[in-house]
Amino acid sequence: MKILDSEFQAWMGGVQARMETALARLLPAAHVAPARLHEAMRYATLEGGKRVRPLLTFAAGEVSGAAPERLELAAAAVELIHAYSLVHDDLPCMDDDTLRRGKPTVHVEYDEATALLVGDALQSLAFQLISEHRISDDPRTQLEMVKTLAAAAGSRGMAGGQQIDLEATGKALSLPELEFMHIHKTGALIRAAVTLGAGCGALEQDQKQRLDRYAKAMGLAFQVVDDVLDHDASTATLGKTAGKDSRQGKPTYVSAIGVARARELAEDLRGEAHAALADLGARARHLAELADFIVLRKF
Repeated sequence: MKILDSEFQAWMGGVQARMETALARLLPAAHVAPARLHEAMRYATLEGGKRVRPLLTFAAGEVSGAAPERLELAAAAVELIHAYSLVHDDLPCMDDDTLRRGKPTVHVEYDEATALLVGDALQSLAFQLISEHRISDDPRTQLEMVKTLAAAAGSRGMAGGQQIDLEATGKALSLPELEFMHIHKTGALIRAAVTLGAGCGALEQDQKQRLDRYAKAMGLAFQVVDDVLDHDASTATLGKTAGKDSRQGKPTYVSAIGVARARELAEDLRGEAHAALADLGARARHLAELADFIVLRKF
């Protein structure tokens, strides 16, 4: 399958533009008190990023026949959690980075205390969105979606993965240990993005399981490719400081198995993702193309 063919590129650009508009509408206006906090929340979230998680939410929603208006809210919630995690990850007490999405990190542009509050407020807003709006016909399904996002963000998901990452600095992890870390740190929110998109519509249990297998594979593949790009690409290309993981002694797929094997692993995971979608037909086309995009991307 050709990566970024014209139809896929148009679809992706459409979702990205829609999400920029939606996030700008759903975030508090910069002039509303407390203005500095709201301005910083918008700075952290808008005008940057590939919106991979919202793209996955919309593509999964196509499989389940979900309404775009519902997908927009679910995708916004996932993206707000992601944005919050980046703000906190960049803090001096975490990864201590100064560049994100091609511009100064939030604690550099504002200050550390404001950055901490930005992350807190973005996370709260995410749960406000998916609890105050109807995004599923079944209230029990919507409650389960709230639970899914909470678990993905918490100690058994993204936050826990970050703790494992902090403790692993300067250590050599085995491949299973590395996968365990990234199933939580990166993979949990990617799985949630797919699950929420599917939940906005209706699917049989077998179809949900297929989407979850796809999401598990892509959650790991995304991190493998990130590690390869951190090794290969420039800061200007990435929009964040290149090579920082290696300099800080963080375990990566490149340090664990080398660049060539990491690329092979990403391809294997792409194959697993495609296999999971095999029986879902044309409705899963954009999920399949996203698997190609995630693995073959150069930035």
